[in-house]
Amino acid sequence: MIEESGKRRRTMAEKRQLFMEMRAQNFDVIRLSTYRTACKLRFVQKRCNLHLVDIWNMIEAFRDNGLNTLDHSAELNVSRLETIISSIYYQLNKRLPSSHQISVEQSISLLLNFVLAAYDSEGHGKLTVFSVKAMLATMCGGKILDKLRCHIPGKRTMEKLRLCLRRTALAKGFLSKCHREVAGLEERWRWEALFAAPSMRPVLSLQKKVMLNMFLDTLMADPPPQCLVWLPLMHRLAHVENVFHPVECSYCHCESMMGFRYRCQQCHNYQLCQSCFWRGHASGPHSNQHQMKEHSSWKSPAKKLTHAISRSLGCVPSRDPPRPLFPEP
Repeated sequence: MIEESGKRRRTMAEKRQLFMEMRAQNFDVIRLSTYRTACKLRFVQKRCNLHLVDIWNMIEAFRDNGLNTLDHSAELNVSRLETIISSIYYQLNKRLPSSHQISVEQSISLLLNFVLAAYDSEGHGKLTVFSVKAMLATMCGGKILDKLRCHIPGKRTMEKLRLCLRRTALAKGFLSKCHREVAGLEERWRWEALFAAPSMRPVLSLQKKVMLNMFLDTLMADPPPQCLVWLPLMHRLAHVENVFHPVECSYCHCESMMGFRYRCQQCHNYQLCQSCFWRGHASGPHSNQHQMKEHSSWKSPAKKLTHAISRSLGCVPSRDPPRPLFPEP
């Protein structure tokens, strides 16, 4: 009895560990819900070492564990889920150099308990194949385009599309079930809003088959559908974590910035570091109502001038290259 009681306490402590560490980061002071959610999910991604697992390695893990042969509505028990997660991390350590090995057992425990908190909060011990694949494919490393393609393999019907969007947005199965730990008490994500958005009408007007390229164009639009804003933001957070800006913050007067930099479009040369902007800090004539431009890189005045001249001479493309088109299955 004493041994079983001690085991239960250890299990409960493991379940709370990740969320306690997340609360210690004080993400709830971030005033914008999309940034708040993206920061928390990025924290989970790094803490569970999922950022080290590329989407293609994740797809390989799905195949190695036979998930590609199962119906999306099929159920997995906790033991099977633990086996899948274990294989992901053991294979990851094989790819990493000896000096960068991760703690496999700790990573398994953290991710397993996080997935269960998200999709099995009532403790039934069962999760659908689609829920597991959507969660792991969304939270691993890799390009958004590849992740979205992974979410909707095979023929795409309206029913499958709706299921995919619900799971991809994490609105029904993820944020709504563990919003107190991940997104905050005051946040409620309504997946229905996605289908009412004007940007979704070209896809949702189709009655039988959803075309892959139209689906990708819609979800990767700028801006994306409202309930998916956090997904590209989480990827941008990863890209700018080590970006250095040799500029002083106009509020906290820190001599340089790391991460995002925000420049006011109304106040001359008023710039904020990401910490001050996320917390809603303002000084002087600047107001939180002013439009701010987000910068993810730094260019010196000389480099800006060189780039402008090159563009005027046609040496630099004026827009990003178009997204590649994929054949329909």
